[in-house]
Amino acid sequence: MCGAARFVDISGESERLNSRPGPMILISASGMATGGRVLHHIKAFAPDARNTILFVGYHAGGTRGEAMVNGAQAVKIHGEYVPVRAEVVTMDHLSAHADYAEIMDWLAHFDAPPKKTFITHGEPAAADALRHRIEEQRGWHCRVPDYLERVVLK
Repeated sequence: MCGAARFVDISGESERLNSRPGPMILISASGMATGGRVLHHIKAFAPDARNTILFVGYHAGGTRGEAMVNGAQAVKIHGEYVPVRAEVVTMDHLSAHADYAEIMDWLAHFDAPPKKTFITHGEPAAADALRHRIEEQRGWHCRVPDYLERVVLK
């Protein structure tokens, strides 16, 4: 794979990539396909059925990445609809985020519990399940704050 794949991390290289003839396999880092250079690549490569767009990681509901993974026929990019004819696949198991077991293992190394633990990442049901697990297993005061809620830390 390392000999076949080409990492593109410079803006100019990324722009030139869009003009290369296909077929192509575009591997997108974890994210939701909501911004950045990947949008230009999706715009360039999604309409061609010879291409593959490989998403690595999780896509939250309502994002462009989630729509593509779930078979969207077109996605809106820069104000216009782009047809998705390329094969779209995902590799969920390569996410850079820790799962609940890894988080619980990390928390086990604290010498003393924090005054309050806030869960600020993840879907609401998953965040609440983690809150519950931390409270039960660690005995810590834990909560999932509401969207845009402000908390004064003392």
